[in-house]
Amino acid sequence: MMKILVVEDDLEINQLVTKYLGKEGLEIDSAYDGQEALSFIFKNEYQLVILDMMLPKLEGQEVLRNIRKNKTIPVIILSAKDREMDKILGLELGADDYMSKPFTIGELIARVKAQLRRYTKFNSNAAVGEAEFIQHGDLNLNMETFEVTVSGQRKSLTAKEFAILKLFLTHPTRVFTKSQIFERVWREESISDDNTVMVHINRLRAKIEKDQSNPVHIQTVWGFGYKLGELG
Repeated sequence: MMKILVVEDDLEINQLVTKYLGKEGLEIDSAYDGQEALSFIFKNEYQLVILDMMLPKLEGQEVLRNIRKNKTIPVIILSAKDREMDKILGLELGADDYMSKPFTIGELIARVKAQLRRYTKFNSNAAVGEAEFIQHGDLNLNMETFEVTVSGQRKSLTAKEFAILKLFLTHPTRVFTKSQIFERVWREESISDDNTVMVHINRLRAKIEKDQSNPVHIQTVWGFGYKLGELG
């Protein structure tokens, strides 16, 4: 059974989300503040976290930062803040999806199922019929443990960041447009003005590149998209 943690301090919203996700056959734990959330996360194995940003004791941003230091599980943000910059910040911190309040329970369920499908498929694909390691210069990607190291130092990536990096490493000569990356990794039709891919690429570069202004692993092909860098 897939296990989800709902982190929401509003009792009514928490109970509503828990109730309807439970009807979908999912196992749900509920946390009502940031400290309680981290206690749950590091004692249990979850396949998804639904996270409110405005939490007592420890804000959602800090909870998300702590998750990303150790885990690659998908995180869906629920927030009353609906400005574009708030959404971009959430993605930059490591969220996989962002929903503004108020929201419909039907859309939330659909997004939860979509994230769980991708997470499950990504993990099952990586476990069967693939090389254990993929290397690119000083970068090493472990397909069994989902760990990435650069010059021997472990880098904590989100599931989406890992999937993007894997896409480039398994297609070393191909140039991908932002739309193609979005459709391959998110498995949804791309939105022409969507900057989600750019945000994730920038965040990924910050973790794996020694010099973001002169990237070695993921390079920009101006006017087209991105490709794996060619090593001398």
